[in-house]
Parts: sequence; structure tokens; C-alpha cells
Amino acid sequence: MYGCQCPKRLWLHKYRPDLRDEMDEEQEAVFQRGTDVGKLAEQLFPGGVDARPETPFAYQQSVADTARYIAEGRDIIYEAAFQYEGLLCVVDILVKQGNQWDAYEVKSTSKVKGQHIPDAAFQYYVITQAGLELADFSIVHLNTKYVRFGDLNVQELFTAESVLDRILSMQEFIHEKGIALKTVVANKKQMPEVEVGDHCYRPYNCDFLGFCYERIHDDAEEDYGEPYINEDAVRSFLSQLEYPIYHIDFESWRAVVPEYDGHWPFRQVCFQYSVHVERAPGAEPEHHAYLAEGTHSNSLEFIENLLSVLGKEGTVMVYNQTFEATRLKEYMREHPQYAEDIENLLGRMVDLMALFRKDYRLPEMQGSYSIKYVLPALVPELSYNELTIGNGTDASNAFYHLQYTRNPYDIERTRAALLEYCKLDTLAMVKMLGVLRRING
Repeated sequence: MYGCQCPKRLWLHKYRPDLRDEMDEEQEAVFQRGTDVGKLAEQLFPGGVDARPETPFAYQQSVADTARYIAEGRDIIYEAAFQYEGLLCVVDILVKQGNQWDAYEVKSTSKVKGQHIPDAAFQYYVITQAGLELADFSIVHLNTKYVRFGDLNVQELFTAESVLDRILSMQEFIHEKGIALKTVVANKKQMPEVEVGDHCYRPYNCDFLGFCYERIHDDAEEDYGEPYINEDAVRSFLSQLEYPIYHIDFESWRAVVPEYDGHWPFRQVCFQYSVHVERAPGAEPEHHAYLAEGTHSNSLEFIENLLSVLGKEGTVMVYNQTFEATRLKEYMREHPQYAEDIENLLGRMVDLMALFRKDYRLPEMQGSYSIKYVLPALVPELSYNELTIGNGTDASNAFYHLQYTRNPYDIERTRAALLEYCKLDTLAMVKMLGVLRRING
């Protein structure tokens, strides 16, 4: 799959892994979640034998063990490995039903994605060329309609979808690509020359981006164009605002596998909010904050606490309306007793980001309308750079990992950093709105 994305990535992976970008915490978490889901899915077919190697470099033993397990008549094999003419594959679950073998590849996603098909096609090619006929090949993914109550129901948590027809049509492509990529890795001395481009980010960000961009880096600053401010659009935006103005921001974490009753796969669980309230023009903004105690956020507590702050009238200001609105609609379904109150909030909601997406651009924003770029462009004295927690991903990971933190000092330090970060998000909106008002005169 590396080679399909870019032959240079494959070559670097094999011969210069030392040049790989440092993996951030979020990427590590993604890989760990994938591993955890794969192990959990084995419970769909319990009682199997594990062909995993002791180390990632011992797959020859894994190939031999898989062959031995098949010869011994084992019906369920986890992490079954096969090799054919220099091509190696490992399939998550191999199951014998009667006299036929079915293969299952587990993905920690909510559906079968495009990039899963060539991956499965490669596995099918190697397994069948190595001599084992497959009656079917399925992708196992998470079922987002499953809602947990009580013990985790693995049979309902996962969905298996056959992709056999789609991978059979790719077998010739896999054969030819295998020959081409073996030629790439056969040449240890010569790295393929491939220009950077869209392929660097599809289907995933390449882990050698830093190396490739450093080779073409020059000192010329990118030209982000002239300032563009649509003053009529600014005035129109400001005219719809009604006091009091509630600037709100949520922070959330999500687990691939639901951990609590009422949760479903990938559910965003809000654990924190910040609200800055402007009661009247020129009034000093009031700040309200909520951060769940412990390591679990109770959705009823969150929404009741939020509603007590936001009142019944006045503009509810957000930055990226899709996120907060989606979370509120989820709370509406979960707690129908508050449906009317939440509907009221949704009707009062105004998205500040929409203005910076279309009608207000400065070179200092570097072509982005993210609040992390817009804030320092408009209000240079404020920035996220000095914060211990400086973005939503770090906030999510920090709160989630509190459950594994035992030192009280570390817990308090993390909680303080979370409060400081979320507070800046809504203070930023107050300050940015102030800049817009000056345009309006």
C-alpha cells in the first residue's frame, strides 16, 4: 500500500526508516486503536490459534506456523501469514467453514473505504497464489448503529461486508504492481525520484513528508495574496447579532469502541465547555467554564450545566457551527426532555467562521480560516503558541488519558491546561468580534 501511494515512500520505508517523521501522539493513538479493535474482533470467531510472530521481523516463522496450523486441521487462525514470490501478507482472521476458507480483515472504521479494497486484493492475491483457495473475503468494520448498554456485544458491534467481487477484478493490477514494486526495492542504491503532490496525503499522510519537503525547501515566503475584506458582508454579519452574545466552545473525546452505556462507536463525548458572555455593547465579558470531574463526562450533567448558562435569548456564537450543532442534536435525541431548550439554542446559533471563510482574508492568515491562524492575524497579542495544550486534538487526548494518570499534581496540571485552552477559544471570538466592530465604525 505504501508503494501504491508512492514508490519513494516504499523505498524509504525499507532502506531509510531513520528519515521517517516523528510520530505525534494522535497518530500513535490511531495505530493503537486499530490494534485494539483487531484483537477485539477476534471474539467474533473465538477459540482460534494465534500465528503472530514474536517480533515484527520474524514473519518467516509466522508463515511456517500458519502452514502448520492449516495442516493440523485448525479451523480459526488469527494473524495468518502467507508468502508468494517475495510478497508477504498477514490477514487478521482466517476461518474454515466446512471445506472452504473465508478471510476477514478488520478495520477500525465505520464503513468499507476505497483504500481497503487494494489492500484486501493484495492479501487475496498472495493467499491464493500461495496455494490456499478462498471462498470469500470480507472487511469487518464497526457498526455505528450499535448503542452499548451493559456488557459489550461484539456480535452487534461489528459488521462484516464481503468485498470478493471488488477484489477479484483487481487481481491483474496486483500482479503487475507487485512486479513493479519488487523492482523498486531490488535497487538498494537508487531512491525513486517522485515530486511532492496530492499523492503525499492520499489515502494517508506520508510519514516521510518532512524529508521530501526539506529537499525542495527554499527561503522564499509563500505569497498569500492581498488583504480582502468585504465590509458589506461584515456589516450584514454584525447586524444579525443580538445581546447578550454567548461565545461558546466544546471540547470532546471519542472512543472507537463505546466504553459507557448510551455510547456508540466513534461517539464524540463532550467533556468541557467555555462560554464568554457579552451582556451589552462595551460590557466586560463574563466567563463560565465546565470541565467534567474525574475521567468520564456525563452527557446529562453537561447539557444541564450548559443550558443553565445560555438562557433563552441572545446570539449563541460558535466557530465552526457544524461541530457544536451536531453535538447538541445528539443531546436532543439522548435527552428528549430538553429538546425544546436545545432547539432554542440551535435557532440562535451564528457561525463566526463563515465570515472568515469567504469575506475576510489577510496574508497573515496564511490561506487558512482556522481560528489558530485568524486570531494572531487579527489580535497579535493573543496566540495559542504559549499554551501547554494548544489544539483540540491535544485537549481530547489529555482528558482521555487522565484515566491512566495517578499523580495528583499531574492531574491538576492537565485540568488547568484544559481550562486555559478552552477559555482562549471563546475569548478569541470576543476579541475577533471586536476587530470586526471597528470596521463597522
